[in-house]
Amino acid sequence: MVAESPMVVTSGEASVEAVVERVGKRIVLGLPLGLGKPVRFVNALYRRAQQDASIELHIITAISMLAPQGHSSLEQRFLEPFVHRLYGDIPELEYARDVVDGQLPPNVRVSEFFFKAGSFLDHPDQQRNYVCTNYTHAVRDLLAQGVNVVGQMVAPSPDKDSDLVSLSCNPDLSLDLLPVFRARAEAGDAIALVAETNRQLPYFGRDCEVSGSSFDILLDRQRSEYPLFSVPQMAVTPADHAIGFYASALLKDGGTLQVGIGSLGAALVHSTVLRHTRNDAWRQVYDRLEVARRNPVVERWGGTGPFAEGLYGCSEMMVDGFVYLLQAGVLKREVFDHAGLQRLINEGKIGAEVSLATLDTLREAELIHSPLRARDVHWLSRYGIFHPAVRFKGGRLVVEDQTLEPDLDDPAARERLELLALGERLRGGVVLHGGFYLGPEAFYQQLRELTPEQRDRICMTSVNYINHLYDHAFGNQQLKAAQRKESRFVNSAMMYTLGGAAVSDGLDDGRVVSGVGGQYNFVAMAHELPDARSILTLRSTRSSGGRTVSNIVFSYGHCTIPRHLRDLVVTEYGIADLRGKSDEQVYLEMIRIADSRFQPDLLKQAKKAGKVAPDFELPDAWCHNTPEAVRALFQPGGDENLFPAFPFGCDFSDQELQLGRALKALKAAMASRRGKLVTLWRALRAPADVSPVMPLLKRMGLDAPKGVREKLDQRLLVQGFLLAGLLKTKGSPKA
Repeated sequence: MVAESPMVVTSGEASVEAVVERVGKRIVLGLPLGLGKPVRFVNALYRRAQQDASIELHIITAISMLAPQGHSSLEQRFLEPFVHRLYGDIPELEYARDVVDGQLPPNVRVSEFFFKAGSFLDHPDQQRNYVCTNYTHAVRDLLAQGVNVVGQMVAPSPDKDSDLVSLSCNPDLSLDLLPVFRARAEAGDAIALVAETNRQLPYFGRDCEVSGSSFDILLDRQRSEYPLFSVPQMAVTPADHAIGFYASALLKDGGTLQVGIGSLGAALVHSTVLRHTRNDAWRQVYDRLEVARRNPVVERWGGTGPFAEGLYGCSEMMVDGFVYLLQAGVLKREVFDHAGLQRLINEGKIGAEVSLATLDTLREAELIHSPLRARDVHWLSRYGIFHPAVRFKGGRLVVEDQTLEPDLDDPAARERLELLALGERLRGGVVLHGGFYLGPEAFYQQLRELTPEQRDRICMTSVNYINHLYDHAFGNQQLKAAQRKESRFVNSAMMYTLGGAAVSDGLDDGRVVSGVGGQYNFVAMAHELPDARSILTLRSTRSSGGRTVSNIVFSYGHCTIPRHLRDLVVTEYGIADLRGKSDEQVYLEMIRIADSRFQPDLLKQAKKAGKVAPDFELPDAWCHNTPEAVRALFQPGGDENLFPAFPFGCDFSDQELQLGRALKALKAAMASRRGKLVTLWRALRAPADVSPVMPLLKRMGLDAPKGVREKLDQRLLVQGFLLAGLLKTKGSPKA
C-alpha cells in the first residue's frame, strides 16, 4: 500500500480539526520525551479540550519541560529575568503548567513514564497517573494505554524539493511506533500521526530520516516556529568532579560509552577530555589519589593513557558532553552496520585504511568471493573499500572507461584493482548512536553547525536498538555485541545499600522521584556482554532537613536495580567493585567508599546482621573520606583550574552565579525550623554595610526596598551574602 502525502496545515487549530475528524473526541495522545513535543499542535488540542467538555483527552508522555518558577519571593526575583532571557520566545506547554498548578479540567488526564527528577513528589494526581516502565517497554505500554494519536516535532529537509523529515531529537520511540500505526491504519483503525515542523531543530539523517508521508497531518508554518527548549548547564561540585575522575579511569581505550545528563555526567566527560588532552596533569591527580593501589579494578578494566583508538558512544541520551568528546578527539571509534566486518575490525585484522590485504581478509572470512560477484561489488562500494564509481557488468568490473577482471587470485587483476578500484578508507562508520537529546542552547547550536561529514557519523535511532541486545530492524544481537566492545554504561543513583541494591527512581513511601528510564536496561546489558561493566555513580552524602545524611545505607524500602545485578559503584571516595563478590566483601567495599562520618554506624549495622565478621576493624586508610580532602584536590580555581565549576560554559551571568550561591546558602541555613528562626533573627539585626553588594541587590530589585516584604527580603538576602562569604562584616557567620 502506497502511503499518501500528509495533509498540510498552517495552524494548530487546523491540525486539531483534522485529528478530531479522523479519530473522534476520545483522544489518547502519545508525545515524545523531552524536547520533541509539537507545542503548537498540543496547545491547540488542549485548548479545544478545555472549551469542549465532550472531548476526552489523555496525554501520555515523559518529561514535560517548563521554565522554572521560584517558590519564594527571593527565588522569583532571581529567576524572572533569567527565565525571560532563556525562555521568553518559547511557547509554554499549557497542559504541563496546568498540571503543576492543579488546574487540569476533568476531561483531561496526563500520565508520564518519567518525571523531571523530584518535580512531582508532592503532586498526588501525577503520582497516581504515573506509568512505571522500562524505556524499552514504553512503546508496548503506550499501545496498551490505547494511544490513537501521536504528535512529533520534526525538522524539514534542507532540500526544499524533498519530502523527507528528520525525527532528530526524538526517534527513540517514534521509529517503532510509526510502522505499528501504519499497520493499524491499514487494518481500518482510526489513528492520526501529526508532525509539526521546526527549522530550529538540527537535521539528522540515517535512521531518523523518514518520509513526510509517514505522517497523516503536517503542521508547517515557518513564521510560527520557535526556539528549542534549553536546559542550562549545572554547576559541577568538587564531589562531582571526584566521581567523574574515578569513572574516567574505568574507560578502556577502544571501548564504548553510555552516559546520562546532569553534573555527574558532565564531570565524567570533563575528566575524560582531561585524560586525553592533558594526560600529564590527569596522571598527577591519579597518582595523588593512589587510584591504582586503592582501586585495583582500574588496572584490569580501565586505563590511564590518552584515547589513541578512541571511544564509540552508545547512549539512549545524546548529552552535550558527546559533542565535547567529539571535538576533543575522544569520540572517534567508528562502528559499522555489518557484524562480520565489525568483528574483523575488533580483532585488528582490518584497519581504517583500505588495501589489497583488506580484500584478502574479507575473502578469508567468507564475506566476499573470488571471482567477485555483483553483490560483492555493491557491498565493497558501500563501505568505501571500492570507489563508488565501480560497477559490475557482464561478469567484469567497470570503472569509468576501464574494465577489470574480478579474480582476486590473478596477480595482474590484483594490480589493476589496487590502481583503479580500491578506495582509501572505510566509509559509513558511526561514532555515536543516540535515542534522544536535550541540553543547553549552545549544544543545539553546535549540532546545527556540524559539517555534513560530522553529522553523518552520528546516528539518532530507536531506543530499542540502543538499550538492549535483542534483534531489531536496525541490527541483530550479533551486530550489537560486536559494536559494543568494552562497554562502560555510566548511570547515577540516589542511594545504594550495603547489600548492593541501587535506589535511583523512587522513595520507600511509594512516591516516584523520576523513573527507571533505561537504567535497568544498561545494567542488565553490562552483565550480558562479555567485557562490559555497569558503573553506578552517586554522591556519598546529601543534606536533608538541615542535616548531612549518608546516601550509602544499610537497607532501604525501595529498589531500582536489584542486588544480584551489582557491579561497579563510584562515589567521591573511590570505586567499589561488587561483581562476583561475597556479601561480606560487598558490604565492606561499600563501607570503604562511604563518608567517614558514617562508616562506624554502617559497620555496626553490618556486624549486627552477621554480614561482617565481629572482629573486623576499619582500616586507617579508609578513615579519611572527608569533604575537606575532596575539596583540597578538586576545588575550582588555582593556577591551572583543572576542575572548574562550569567546564562547558554557563547560562548564568557572573552576578547570577553570586546570587545563586547566596540563595543556596540561605536555603541550606533555613532547612530546619531552628535554622529558620536563627537566620531570621540574624537577618533582622542591624544590617551590615551593603554597599559592596549593591549591584547584586539592584539585580534583585532590592536596592531601595519598600514595604515590609521587600525590606525583609533584602535583609534575608544580605544574610545569604554573609553565609556565602560574598559580604564581610564584624561578627558575620563564616561561609
